[in-house]
Amino acid sequence: MAAALRRIQLGNALAAFGNGFTVPFLFVYVSRVRELGDGTAGAVLAAFAGAALLVLPFTGRVIDRSGPLVMVVVGAVSAALGALGFGLSASGPAVLAASAVMGAGIAVLQPALATMIVWCSTPGSRSRAFATQFFLNNLGLGVGGLLGGMLVDEHEPASFTLLFAIEATMFLVLLAVLATVRVRRPVAAAAGAGEGAGAGSAGRGSGWGVLLRDRSMVLLCVLGFVVFFACYGQFESGLSAYAVDVTRISTSTLGIALAANTAVIVLAQFVVLRMVEGRRRSRVVALVGLIWTVAWLAAGASGLVHGAQAVATALLIGTYALFGVGETMLSPTVAPLVADLAPPRLVGQYNAAFALVKQLALAVGPAVGGALAAGGAWSAYIVLLVVCCLGMTGLALVLGRRLSERADLPGSVIVARGEAVRPAAEENRVGAAR
Repeated sequence: MAAALRRIQLGNALAAFGNGFTVPFLFVYVSRVRELGDGTAGAVLAAFAGAALLVLPFTGRVIDRSGPLVMVVVGAVSAALGALGFGLSASGPAVLAASAVMGAGIAVLQPALATMIVWCSTPGSRSRAFATQFFLNNLGLGVGGLLGGMLVDEHEPASFTLLFAIEATMFLVLLAVLATVRVRRPVAAAAGAGEGAGAGSAGRGSGWGVLLRDRSMVLLCVLGFVVFFACYGQFESGLSAYAVDVTRISTSTLGIALAANTAVIVLAQFVVLRMVEGRRRSRVVALVGLIWTVAWLAAGASGLVHGAQAVATALLIGTYALFGVGETMLSPTVAPLVADLAPPRLVGQYNAAFALVKQLALAVGPAVGGALAAGGAWSAYIVLLVVCCLGMTGLALVLGRRLSERADLPGSVIVARGEAVRPAAEENRVGAAR
């Protein structure tokens, strides 16, 4: 399985590299290069997110019934066609269609890749596998964005066409790499037996029915929404506007702050991984909430420092760096927890549901941040995000009381050779009673 996992990670990194080429330039490309206006550019981003919300509710069932490779094929081909469509489109309807096709393709790839990682890993190695995926994603996005910025010319549409062609090629390379991977469905999943650590006795019934009866997973989804809303949902909307309008840093300095975020992730991921391994997942997430609370307070303070621009800039860059620290703590924690909560036959459904929650947060977050920014309600904006991060801490601690020992602290349940394994449904009830 180690060789299969390495191929999955390689394909994932190549796709992230291709995304890095284009994603930072979508708005500029549609609005200025194709001269379709800011309204169309905003609609393109909305279509990207909307398509993901439409396809994800059905993705998990297909993965669980037919295997993740089916959705990898659908996702990679759709994303490649959408990317090519972007590069060749010159009208509003055409770029909207391309955005929807690419958004849907990228969306279904997420739970498919996550399921492949789960199938190729063990509970003991899963945290490192997801941390590696997150590291390679950010490395690919960073390198792709850097090279893409060097190649594009706002006054030369052909340069953008080249970028989109490269992105399409990377998705096809991802497909070619993953087509060589032979991932075997776990025995428990194939037999329709076994329970997740949090699914209780709800192993029967449809995927959504099982998931919605799984209170631990529902609570994790609520927590996930707050996580993505409070961080990723603000990067390209409210926080960026706050940095420029209130902290009064230049756009080039904002780029440095974003680079600091990526640098922290790339440099610290495996150091942080060693620190969080063997610790309760719920408490790690709770600590991230406190770290991000400090980050948002630093952002707020950067707008109050008058006459000391260097201090304000340092506080703002520190905000992005602290977000990076929290992200490195979440990557080996949340995704493996989703997998460990899922009944073996519904891993795809659980991964798709969590990806859907992420997409919802990434749609709502920029809308809320943008609305508060447009109204100049900066104090309310900072207070809202501080409350969200403190809410993360509270929700994580509540979730920790519901989780079984095996889900919250992987490796804590040691089974001697020949000893009967306690049924997960029973284990869940014990965990919920703690």
